Amino acid sequence: MTDLEAALRRAVGGKVGFDVTSRALTTMDASNYRRVPLGVVAPRDADDVAAVLEVCRAHGTPVVARGGGTSIAGQATGTGVVLDFTRHMNRLVALDPEARTAVVQPGLVLDRLQEAAAPHGLRFGPDPSTHSRCTLGGMIGNNSCGSHSVAWGTTADSVRELSVLTARGRPARLGPGWAGAPQGLRELVDGDLARLRTGFPDLPRRISGYALDALLPENGADVARSFCGSEGTLGVLTEAVVRLVEAPRARALAVLGYADEAGAAEAAAGLLPLGPLTVEGMAVDLVPSTEGLPRGGAWLFVETGGDSEAQARAAAEAVVRAAGDAVDALVVTDPAGQRALWRIREDASGTATRMPDGAEAWPGWEDCAVPPARLGGYLRDFRALLTAHGLRGTPYGHFGDGCIHVRIDFDLLTDTGVARFRRFSEELADVVVAHGGSLSGEHGDGQARAELLPRMYGEETVALFERAKGVWDPDDLLNPGMLVRPAPLDTNLRFSVLPREPVDVEFGYPSDGGDFSAAVRRCVGVAKCRTTSVTGSAVMCPSFRATGDERHSTRGRARLLHEMLAGEVVTDGWRSQEVRDALDLCLSCKGCRSDCPVEVDMATYKAEFLHHHYAGRRRPAAHYAMGWLPVWLRWAARARVAPVVNALASVRPLAAAGKRLGGIARERDVPRLAGETFSRWWRGRGGPDGEGELVVLWPDTFTEHLSPSVGRAAVRVLEAAGLRVVLPPTLRGRAVIGDGTSRSAASLLTARRGRVCCGLTYVSTGQLDRARAVMRRTLDLMTPVLETSAPVVVLEPSCAAALRTDLPELLHDDPRAARLAARVLTFAQALERHAPDWTPPAVNLPAAGQTHCHQHAVLGDTADRRLREAAGLTGELSGGCCGLAGNFGFEDGHYEVSVACAEDQLLPAVREAPDGAVVLADGFSCRTQLEQLGGVRGRHLAEVLAEALDAGEGRQ
Repeated sequence: MTDLEAALRRAVGGKVGFDVTSRALTTMDASNYRRVPLGVVAPRDADDVAAVLEVCRAHGTPVVARGGGTSIAGQATGTGVVLDFTRHMNRLVALDPEARTAVVQPGLVLDRLQEAAAPHGLRFGPDPSTHSRCTLGGMIGNNSCGSHSVAWGTTADSVRELSVLTARGRPARLGPGWAGAPQGLRELVDGDLARLRTGFPDLPRRISGYALDALLPENGADVARSFCGSEGTLGVLTEAVVRLVEAPRARALAVLGYADEAGAAEAAAGLLPLGPLTVEGMAVDLVPSTEGLPRGGAWLFVETGGDSEAQARAAAEAVVRAAGDAVDALVVTDPAGQRALWRIREDASGTATRMPDGAEAWPGWEDCAVPPARLGGYLRDFRALLTAHGLRGTPYGHFGDGCIHVRIDFDLLTDTGVARFRRFSEELADVVVAHGGSLSGEHGDGQARAELLPRMYGEETVALFERAKGVWDPDDLLNPGMLVRPAPLDTNLRFSVLPREPVDVEFGYPSDGGDFSAAVRRCVGVAKCRTTSVTGSAVMCPSFRATGDERHSTRGRARLLHEMLAGEVVTDGWRSQEVRDALDLCLSCKGCRSDCPVEVDMATYKAEFLHHHYAGRRRPAAHYAMGWLPVWLRWAARARVAPVVNALASVRPLAAAGKRLGGIARERDVPRLAGETFSRWWRGRGGPDGEGELVVLWPDTFTEHLSPSVGRAAVRVLEAAGLRVVLPPTLRGRAVIGDGTSRSAASLLTARRGRVCCGLTYVSTGQLDRARAVMRRTLDLMTPVLETSAPVVVLEPSCAAALRTDLPELLHDDPRAARLAARVLTFAQALERHAPDWTPPAVNLPAAGQTHCHQHAVLGDTADRRLREAAGLTGELSGGCCGLAGNFGFEDGHYEVSVACAEDQLLPAVREAPDGAVVLADGFSCRTQLEQLGGVRGRHLAEVLAEALDAGEGRQ
């Protein structure tokens, strides 16, 4: 233990982390930069902050304040001690609806403030796209804005008072009239009034530099306002009094389509006199699909408000009439429709990190701003500069404020590419200044732009910034290298430490060119995975919501993998215990594959890591007990010992001993084996029935051995819909599609018997060699099916997802894998595509439950929604993950997190369901979790429809 760490542990009540994991998690924010800290402290209160400052000052160690870590310019990273305010200092201290103010701690997430203010008809005005995870402290540090700044301004416009500690530990309460100003600040301002009155661009989004002009007497000498945007370099915020605004009772959204981006940009300023709440813009090259959008090559999203829906709509229609050269328009008043459209805009910060061809794109010039009336001309010059440098980027952002976000496909991996990055940055800074703009219009300067501030302000004003920093922080203790005396913009790049040669891996990573480093680089740090609540069917990230610990977020795990590849902080590579521990609570729910804006696939990364981590080593007992589950269940079925196994499992001492041996949580009940497997029932009924279109029903492990009733129900429904159901072949070498029996004499002489399996349990435990062997055997069995056009219907969503994604990505060298993946359909998809004229039986009941996480992430649930609607099953299913997640919830040490995940969405949704509601759960894990934790029987949709069919026939 170092002297610094020991001193901090003695002085601080909060958590002090100098371990590998704590340091690795905070090496980066959402920028291109990386700095390795000595340690991380999560202070419990202002006294802890003061103690950290005192200790670090004595040791000459820099201090960096950090909120959600979503800063784009590198200012939330540091080489000394990082203060993490999200762990403890994250409370809403008070809310006064009459005064329209709130008292907040720096680690409070913006959405939590909005939720508390909403019942009073109030809200905090600024709302960055990261509103679900950014903190008020970070917003004050960066003077954040968001999409509603045309109506409610920047964070500085919403600040009343700030409680801060200076670097030397002096508490101060900052406000107007020089309140809280450090000694010497007033003299500095009084000595340079002319420069402060003339040297700052007049535009709504001027965030760059220090806001020293807020200290002018005509501006109220507002020290709190001047402190906003100082990026943690002047003092450490411990509490803030912020102003709230009245939220419109109703909103409407006018989406205006324009021929191109410049046309939309030039129209934006003309809409401001109408008093809109937002004027956001984006072009077609950022939109994955234009479905639901009006015609055009670029769009303005203009939100209006009113006391009623009619008033808000009228305001939106007035915007449409004033839209100038718009080629099309759409007005939406339905809240769900508005949310869907806004989601396109909010996800742009992640979507923009990939070019349409999959090439990587990076921040660095994320948020320049110019006067709104000059935005069209600026964008044309910006596009021309991109072309001149052979670069590509996709501008979008706050057109009404003249602020543009963009990710650019800089090559930050080679010396040549980094040199181009520098040249482009210097030239673009000159373009911004020529248009009267600010290098930063929202996210601050950090390391990305501070070096170029002399081009915007001139050397003398920048020298004034340095003197102001010296007044506040004479020891240069707070976030050195940011804003003044900055590090060069092309140093500390986070990519420079990664291996230059591809890492030897098992999966194909087709979207990343087979490069595991590129896959890990996908995480740019926007931290959507740190959202503490989900809406709709969203899933990501259930383990973070359960623990609140950064290492259990998708971003945290990606950061650890990044550091593992870098080898500086995490030094033992694939053998790293720190990475293993962080991945241990990953449920492999695949939610990040769809909910992460850049489609980080942590389930795959976890399987990859576990494969290498345990190579040549003994694995945890659960990997053998749960990973090899298909084998154990097949042996039990062949020996016909299910009744014996069930009886033994019901004897508590024997069950407890078995669970200890198998690494299974003692709190779990072992699921009962079916007395008759699905395939045995199938053979007993005599095989397929009917002459309709052929579909191959996949007998997954769970349906086969644990829930054969689901398989029987699916056969009942599929045949009622006019389809001819068969099972996959069980002998390799047959020339025709098997029916689950495969007993011809010729084939028995030449073929080997087997059962199809998706390999999911082996993949989820990282036994990839075994998974590959199982998958190849499956492809051999399925070869006759692949010679036909028959779809493959998979009832278990996790198995369907494995066949769709894991199979072709693990067997990327076998073309049959992609062919089989393309054939896989869910139960609802099969009915919709292959029995489109069939009408399901009328159930006419409310439904509750949860969309399976793998279905949400990989398969989609559109067909399921339509099938439920056609059957009269009303109500929405919840999102999230059930928490059992295959082997995860059964493994020893996971029970508490498993329960917390279930309590996040699934169990509350079922408890709140109306009387008589059908509880839907297509996954075996979901049904098991419902039964064991909620005492509720969940049913597969096939079971519900089959029961309705039987009931209908009984009434005839």
